[in-house]
Amino acid sequence: MKKAKMSLVSEFTGAKIDERIYGSFIEHLGRAVYGGIYEPDHPTADEDGFRKDVIDKVKKLNVPIVRYPGGNFVSGYNWEDGVGPKELRPKKLELAWGVTEPNLFGTNEFATWCKKANSQPMMAVNLGLRGPEEARNLVEYCNHKGGSYWSDLRRSHGYEDPHNIKLWCLGNEMDGDWQIGHKTAYEYGRCAAEASKVMKWTDNSIETVLCGSASRDMHTFGDWEATTLDLAYDKVDYLSLHIYFGNHENDTPSFLAKNMKMDEFIRSVICICDYIKAKKRSKHTVNLSFDEWNVWYHSNGAPFEKWSTAPHQLEDIYNFEDALLVALMLMTLLKHADRVKIGCLAQLVNVIAPIMTENGGACWEQTIFYPFMHLSN
Repeated sequence: MKKAKMSLVSEFTGAKIDERIYGSFIEHLGRAVYGGIYEPDHPTADEDGFRKDVIDKVKKLNVPIVRYPGGNFVSGYNWEDGVGPKELRPKKLELAWGVTEPNLFGTNEFATWCKKANSQPMMAVNLGLRGPEEARNLVEYCNHKGGSYWSDLRRSHGYEDPHNIKLWCLGNEMDGDWQIGHKTAYEYGRCAAEASKVMKWTDNSIETVLCGSASRDMHTFGDWEATTLDLAYDKVDYLSLHIYFGNHENDTPSFLAKNMKMDEFIRSVICICDYIKAKKRSKHTVNLSFDEWNVWYHSNGAPFEKWSTAPHQLEDIYNFEDALLVALMLMTLLKHADRVKIGCLAQLVNVIAPIMTENGGACWEQTIFYPFMHLSN
């Protein structure tokens, strides 16, 4: 019988782990927001309508950043609909998920919630139906102290101090034909480069995340990364990766080995980033933001009422093997901490999430809560 041997040499450290690798994600999807983090009529709700029982569990997870507001949702979202007096905010049909969005929770509420949850916002801008101008305006609204149209509008909404949001996603999964405002690699690369440029002109302290391909299995994967990076390389700081795993075949050994596919995915994207760096003779290094990852398959195809508000969508109920794979996936990110600087477990509450709630009732932890909690702490 062969014996395993492990040697630990402290001098051979790989990299310092960026705490943002333990991030998560809240999208306007299902009950992630309404009935999840925000439920004004709940017995535990605070003066802002935030569920304090949920905030307590988010604090236990020790989540340093939370990506918002999407996800597919962001590509059809007008951020202006979610600010100002709530009685004046429009209800709209939300096409990405087939529901009605009441816009009772928006940018300012999210920034306030993050402070209470000991987290920082990772804001996404709409580069589907909108573009660089609206993205730049949002940065000014959130981060400029005052004396300009958009910053003074924020102040008129009751937020005198800027939110100082430092991390910004340039759209979401733009090579997917399911995406509102789906673009070719060239169309998206040009749009993202100009958006990032003017966003940083507005606030030169921010960092931006370029959309990678929606999946390693997309036919666009590889060419998408190379083309968009070629157009935007020196204007962005990170490239995004997304991956989800399921076990429809009920094959536990193969399921628990799927983190190896995640590992190969990361290595492939690093190679593409460094190829473009060499091609451009650049001194700038684009690192990785793995801003959607999780196990997701239990709730696939579950019915809901179309155009309802905050229905039960994507509410996976996790088991023990799911928790094991989540641990393996997070350890894979840590193994690549030299290049993976940001990670977002998708999502945080109710929607394929470690934290579940009942409307008006209890809040509890799923199996995947525990490996994440122990690793993040």
